[in-house]
Amino acid sequence: MKIIIITSSKLPVAKYGGTERVLWSLGNELHKLGHKVVIVAGPGSSCPFAEVIHWDGTSDFREIIPPDHDLIHFFSDFAGEVNSPYLVTQQGNSQFGQVSSIQTVFVSMDHAARHGSEVFVHNGLDWSDVEVVNMPRKDFHFLGKAAWRRKNVRGAISVTKRLHGKNLHVLGGHRLNFSMGFRFTASPRVKFHGMVDDTYKQRIMQQSRGLVFPVRWNEPFGLAITESLYCGCPVFGTPYGSLPELVTSEVGFLSSKSIDLVEAMESADEWSSLTCRDYAVENFNSRRMALKYLDIYEQVVDGKVLNKTAPKLLDDESGLLHFK
Repeated sequence: MKIIIITSSKLPVAKYGGTERVLWSLGNELHKLGHKVVIVAGPGSSCPFAEVIHWDGTSDFREIIPPDHDLIHFFSDFAGEVNSPYLVTQQGNSQFGQVSSIQTVFVSMDHAARHGSEVFVHNGLDWSDVEVVNMPRKDFHFLGKAAWRRKNVRGAISVTKRLHGKNLHVLGGHRLNFSMGFRFTASPRVKFHGMVDDTYKQRIMQQSRGLVFPVRWNEPFGLAITESLYCGCPVFGTPYGSLPELVTSEVGFLSSKSIDLVEAMESADEWSSLTCRDYAVENFNSRRMALKYLDIYEQVVDGKVLNKTAPKLLDDESGLLHFK
């Protein structure tokens, strides 16, 4: 099968780039499975396993894609109608009232259900790229865009500071932040690392006792969860969005009450790092993701319409969810 994957981002990514890393893992896995992969990506992109066509994200992509393909997979915003079989992976939540393509695939069961759909594929990564090093674990970490209030880095800081002698390493934020108004975190027990690359991030996580993830929105998927699990970290978060689907009691603890998270984090050693890693490897790997997408590709090429109606968010989710 000849598959065209479209994104407006430049590949490969130097820093976090969660969506782009999933795309990269998918394309590489499809290549290993014997399929021809063409990636349409931002100017300056390169890829060792696929033909790359540069696209600035504004011009008509239909003028640059090769005609001899079986399917187009949009891995960014749906760029427009095409006369080919296609599907769209939606990584984020829609705005209330926004209508998605009828060929949309979501990234968790909950993500799909909240948009009136049943079609989803869990994100996966190629874990062979991650070196596992057994290191002493002392502190906790937060991974995500700390400037987003819904990610609730303040909640993560609050619960961690209630633990005796434990620090929080924030991967994805800065001590002084103006993007959402003036914010300054003075506590020396909170270590800010900014946006980091994979090697740096993995070094921090492999010394962490767990991911603190008290999100206040319905998380669509959460690569921070699966990456942390692979590095042997249990997840301490809120029961919103995909979290109950991804985080079982064997690999973490969920509650909307901060006191409950504090108590669980005090017993972080009760969760096995090996169990967390094995769980991530088995359930969120790129081969499993690619095989599920191939099943959907075949359905789409055969003319199937993926959703009964065009998906849209069923409820207004603009407010912050409870965390106390």
